[in-house]
Amino acid sequence: MTAVAYEELLYSASIWVLPALIAITLHEAAHGFVAWCLGDDTAYRAGRVTINPLRHIDLFGTILMLAILLIVSGGRFGFGYAKPVPVAFHRLDRPRRDMVLVAAAGPLSNFLLAFLSALLFHLVVIFPAAAETWLSENLARSIFLNVLLAVFNMIPLPPLDGGRVAVGILPHMIAVPLARLERYGMFIILGAIFLLPMLGDYLGIDLNVLSWLVWEPVGWIVFEVFAGLAGNPREVYEMFM
Repeated sequence: MTAVAYEELLYSASIWVLPALIAITLHEAAHGFVAWCLGDDTAYRAGRVTINPLRHIDLFGTILMLAILLIVSGGRFGFGYAKPVPVAFHRLDRPRRDMVLVAAAGPLSNFLLAFLSALLFHLVVIFPAAAETWLSENLARSIFLNVLLAVFNMIPLPPLDGGRVAVGILPHMIAVPLARLERYGMFIILGAIFLLPMLGDYLGIDLNVLSWLVWEPVGWIVFEVFAGLAGNPREVYEMFM
């Protein structure tokens, strides 16, 4: 690999890794902080109510799995997860209600980060040209990654946050069987991401569930909400071009 290629690789990493680490760190810390406020200090005692990203990184889910998928797909696809924050739901003040609040805290923190990133776009012009470009690309990816993380996690299937929200607000007769899906939830998610599109290609039909549930909502939210707040910066639009 040439020196120029190394520089390009390092630059690409610098504009993806930082916003990704901030996004997953705040997401996980938010879960633990809200649980702590509502009576369960499990995450606090485990050192997970922190903005130190090293406390939230999972060696396989955050690093190895993502790297393997990026390499295999030629950089076109990546998927990973952070170390789940431990929450003892029975220790919460009002377990069913508070479970919803704890679960929703993660996605809400990501929408807040996307909102702040959009507003910060208006300040990059005060920096030198080279720094302005780097900051703009970081902020664009921060908007995209935080919206993606929030929307994906709000899919109503345990163990995702949306699944726990659904279990907390749905009638008991629906919530109980949905909660029982948690042990199979990750397998269902991986099957929807990888196996259904392959089956759809074989059958000649569109079975890309991820596109319907995640990519289309993410694109709409980024374009219609956050790109406007950011002043319609070119970098945000180029993420989807």
